[in-house]
Amino acid sequence: MSVLSSVIDAAVVAVGSTPTPSPSLIPAYTGDPDLISPGILGFLAIFFVAALTVLLLLDMTRRVRRTRYRGEIRERLEAERAAEAADADPEASDR
Repeated sequence: MSVLSSVIDAAVVAVGSTPTPSPSLIPAYTGDPDLISPGILGFLAIFFVAALTVLLLLDMTRRVRRTRYRGEIRERLEAERAAEAADADPEASDR
């Protein structure tokens, strides 16, 4: 029983102890944390992404609208052709 209790005690000590951090190659920042920012380069990158997104949305809207209008015109032309065919051959519509 004493061997088991000593193993449990060793496990509790090993798990319960706080590990020491390994030294970092990058020194810790000691300045004001409110001054850290991505800078002008970060702003320009985000601005470019936002502007590109707006332009892509406008282009997509234009293409979807054009596709919808083409479908409506195609349906209208087919209806006119069907009406002309019915007017040209009245006996065909009676059959």
